[in-house]
Amino acid sequence: MPGGNVVIPTERGGWWHEYVCPTHGVELSHDELLCGEFPAAGAACRHGCRIHTSAVRSAWTVLAHQACAREIRRLATVRPKVATALLRRYDELYHRLAADPHEGSQPWMLRGRLFHQALTEAIWAVSIGQAARVLGDPAPRLTRALAEAARAARDTLVEQGRFTSNYTAWLNAAGAVCTGDEEWLTGEHGVHQHIRAAVGDDGWEWEGSTYYHGFVLRAYLLALGDSTPPPDVAERLQRMARAFDAVTTSGGLVAALHDGPYARPELDREHAELRALLPPRPARTEKVTVFRDVGYAVLRGAGIHAIVDFGPHGGSHGHRDKLALYLYGATTPWQPDPGQVPYGHREWREHYASTAAHPTFSVDGGEQAECTGRLEVADASGVTAVCDAAYPGVTARRRVALDGDVLLDELTVAADRPRRIALHLRPDVRLTVSAGQTRWAGAERLHGWHECACPSAALVARPGPGPADDPQRVRTHVDWVVPDATEVTFRSIYRVED
Repeated sequence: MPGGNVVIPTERGGWWHEYVCPTHGVELSHDELLCGEFPAAGAACRHGCRIHTSAVRSAWTVLAHQACAREIRRLATVRPKVATALLRRYDELYHRLAADPHEGSQPWMLRGRLFHQALTEAIWAVSIGQAARVLGDPAPRLTRALAEAARAARDTLVEQGRFTSNYTAWLNAAGAVCTGDEEWLTGEHGVHQHIRAAVGDDGWEWEGSTYYHGFVLRAYLLALGDSTPPPDVAERLQRMARAFDAVTTSGGLVAALHDGPYARPELDREHAELRALLPPRPARTEKVTVFRDVGYAVLRGAGIHAIVDFGPHGGSHGHRDKLALYLYGATTPWQPDPGQVPYGHREWREHYASTAAHPTFSVDGGEQAECTGRLEVADASGVTAVCDAAYPGVTARRRVALDGDVLLDELTVAADRPRRIALHLRPDVRLTVSAGQTRWAGAERLHGWHECACPSAALVARPGPGPADDPQRVRTHVDWVVPDATEVTFRSIYRVED
C-alpha cells in the first residue's frame, strides 16, 4: 500500500480458520486489511453473502494484524520513520492487551497472547522481528516479549511430547528473528534439532502435507538467515527443497497433498517467499521419484505429472485417500488433490478428507480406514503400491508407469466376498465421458482409455463439488463401478493430446 497508510487493529486476533462462509464453505474476502476496522457490511463471500459474526470478526483481525506486520516489514526499507512509529504502536498495544488473560481460545489450542493461537502469534512475530532488525530494533521491549512468549509456548509443546509439531518451527523462527540469539538455532530444542526430528530421511516433513511441508521449510529458512547449519542439517534442508520441487509441475502448480488450501492468494504469496529464500537448483530430470518415508511416488513424462499416494495416513492432516492417483499437466489440474477448506467449516472439511473426494478406490461406498499402504515395486518406469488395510478383507494393488508417450494405470482390488468396488475419477476441468473413454479439457488436454473385463463395469458420471477453494464449483465426478465382484482390475491409458 503506497504511502504507508496502515491502521493497526486495536483488538486481539482470534482464529483465522473461522474466516469462512458458513453457507458456501469459501474463505472470505481479504479486502481492507490495512484500514484497522472490520468492514461495516461484513466480510464478503464470493457468492454474495456478508458475514459479521464475532468469530469472523476475530478471524479478520488475525489477517489484518498479519497484513500490517508485513507492511511494516516493507516500510522498514523504504519509510523507516513510519515503520518505527508503527512498531512502537504495536509495542504499546501488545503490552496493554497481553497483560490480561486471553479469552476465546479453544481448549485444544496452544494459546498466544495477542492471538488465540501461539502459532499465529509466532508467524506475526517473525514479520515484526524482521522489520525491527532492519531498523536497529527501535522497540526492544516488544521483541523481547515476543521471544519470551515463543519460548513459553515451545516449552509447553516439549512438555506435551509434541516437539515435532509444525508450531515449533515457527516458534523457533520467532525467537531467532526477534533476538538473533544462537540458542534458538543450536539449542536442545532449536531449529537444527527440530529439522533432525521432524523431517524424514526422504526430505518430507513428517505429516506428509504439501502445505505444512512448505510451511515449516519457510520457517526454517527465515530462522536460519545467513547462518551456516551443520552438514547433516544442510543436507536435510536440500532434501526438503527437492521434495517441494517434486510435487511442483513445470508450470508452477503445487499439488495440495493432504491438508492445506487447494488455491489461495495468500498461499501464492507464501510460495513466492519460499522460492525467494531457496537457492537455485537444477531442474529434475528423473522420470520416477519415490519418497519412501512419506509414501509418495512422482512420475514425470509424456507431458504428465502424476503422483501416487501410498504412505502413512499423516496424523491430523491426513486424508482417507490411499492409492490415490493425481494427474497434472504443466498448468492444468486434470485430476488434482482437492485440498482442504479452513478448519472453521466442519461439514466441508469432512468431505475433503473423505475417500469420496479423492481419485482413489472405494468398497461398498464406504470410507477407507486411516491406514498405511506399502511400496511393492519401484523401477525406472513406474511403481506398484499395495494397501490391505483400507477395508477389512480387501487388498488393492496399483501399478502406475510411463511407457513412451502414455501413462499406464492398473488397479486390482480383491475382496473376501462379493462387494461393490469403485475407482474414482475426480477432475478439476471439464470432463467428457463416453463409452470407455474420457477427455479432460484445459490448457493441456488429456485423453483416457478405460477397460475392465467385468461385463457389469460402468463409468457412472454425476455432478459433484470441485476442489476446496470453492465447494460450489460443480465438476463431473465419475465412479467406475463393478457392483458385485470379489476381484476386479481397472486398466487406463492416458495420453496428452496434440
